[in-house]
Order: sequence, then structure tokens, then C-alpha cells
Amino acid sequence: MKFNQENDNYLLNNWITVTNMQMSISNELESALQEKYNLSLKEFYVLYFLSQTNDKKLRLQQLQEMIGLSQSAISRLVGRLEAKNCEALQRHICEDDRRGIYTCLTEKGEEKLQKSLETFDEILNNAFSKNNFKNELKSLLDKLE
Repeated sequence: MKFNQENDNYLLNNWITVTNMQMSISNELESALQEKYNLSLKEFYVLYFLSQTNDKKLRLQQLQEMIGLSQSAISRLVGRLEAKNCEALQRHICEDDRRGIYTCLTEKGEEKLQKSLETFDEILNNAFSKNNFKNELKSLLDKLE
């Protein structure tokens, strides 16, 4: 199947625009979370995903898939959030499968998440309410239809 180069460039250019918009917002979120709460964006996502479960816990393997990190990287990330200076998470060995490790959101972790959610929402609301962003996104979506 041969594509028209003009069409290829059109799709590629739109893809780059979407990616740049997403990266810009992600960078702003990362900076604000780091500055105000000493959290990376991926650490925030770990707290958020845990908070969305009924029992506030997930297996490390599940988190690894959700966050998109390697096994060693998720282990280090969870370790930082468990550290004595943070205490946002706590690990537990699975009783059914001794090889499985769960991490649970602690009360301190929930508090940290709730505070950081305010900043997260503020940045997203600000980014999405900018007329230039709205117009660019709407135009891009219209083109893609």
C-alpha cells in the first residue's frame, strides 16, 4: 500500500502537534508537582492509580504496566514513595502467592495525592481554557475527522 506523501506529512504534522501539546502540559505538571510536593509525574500517577482501587492497593506488576516502567524502575519509584521521609506507600507480600508484592496507599500518601490533585487540576484547567490551546486543538480535531 503506497501512501501519498502529502497525506503522510499531513498526518505526521498533526501527530507532532498533538505530541507537542501533550509534552508542554506534562512538563508544566512535572515542574509544579516537583516544586510543590517533591513528586514526579510518574509518582503522582502511582498515587492516583492506587487511589482509584477499592482497597487502595495494586500488585507492583500492575503498576508497572499502568505507568509504563520496567520492573526495576517501578521498584525504585515505589521504594522512594515508601521511604521514611515520604511514607506515601507501604509494601505487602501477597498471601496467596508469596512471589507477588502489593503496594498500598497510606494515609500520608492519600493526603499528598489530594494536595497535589489541586495543583494538577489547576494546571489542566488553565491549559485547556487558554483560547489558543482550545482553538488549536479544535482545529486539529476537525482536520483529523
